[in-house]
Amino acid sequence: MINFDTIQAVQRLAEIIWNYHRLNHELSKSDTILVLCSHDEAVAKRGAELFLDGWAPLLIFSGGLGAITKQLWTEPEAERFARIAIQMGVPENHILIERASTNTGENVKFTRKLLASKALDPQSFIVVQKPYMERRSYATFKKVWPEKRIIVTSPQVSFSEYLAAYSNRDLTSDDVISIMVGDLQRIREYPKLGYQIEQDIPDEVLRAFEDLVAAGFNRHLIRA
Repeated sequence: MINFDTIQAVQRLAEIIWNYHRLNHELSKSDTILVLCSHDEAVAKRGAELFLDGWAPLLIFSGGLGAITKQLWTEPEAERFARIAIQMGVPENHILIERASTNTGENVKFTRKLLASKALDPQSFIVVQKPYMERRSYATFKKVWPEKRIIVTSPQVSFSEYLAAYSNRDLTSDDVISIMVGDLQRIREYPKLGYQIEQDIPDEVLRAFEDLVAAGFNRHLIRA
């Protein structure tokens, strides 16, 4: 029986889920960098750095106000993220902004419409997300736009570093773990609803998920 009274026990379980969520894709030159926006501004910085390092000639920020950010901000996530990129030196004329989406599926669908409206048809994407949303972003993108080549990346930090410094200051470590648990549930359930492609989930990861849910990290679960 796991002693959930210790922070170390919870973090060991959470790190199992964290490692599963990360895909560790190798970067390669692409047509577009697509940043899926959220509460985590480190993702904006990662996208801007990739552009400035020459990985792609176009930088897209996609995101309106989602379930978390509508409680934190009043401006669309994409506008906030784009401003960070411009401050870092990304030319404004190399940035596109999609400011209406409220979830990962809409990020991809609405970005596709935005590109079509500008007669652009990139074949390869570097998708930038939070570390613990890499896998779900990949599964969603491949369902919505399967013919495109996709690499997924995120801020290059460890789990402990992320909890200490990278998450939004308005979210606690417990909040982050609950969000990670909710994302794992979505990886398991969303393919049944047609939102994502299937992803294999190892038994160890499912056990960690179940133990964390039992310990009360269930605030971001979808309810039947």
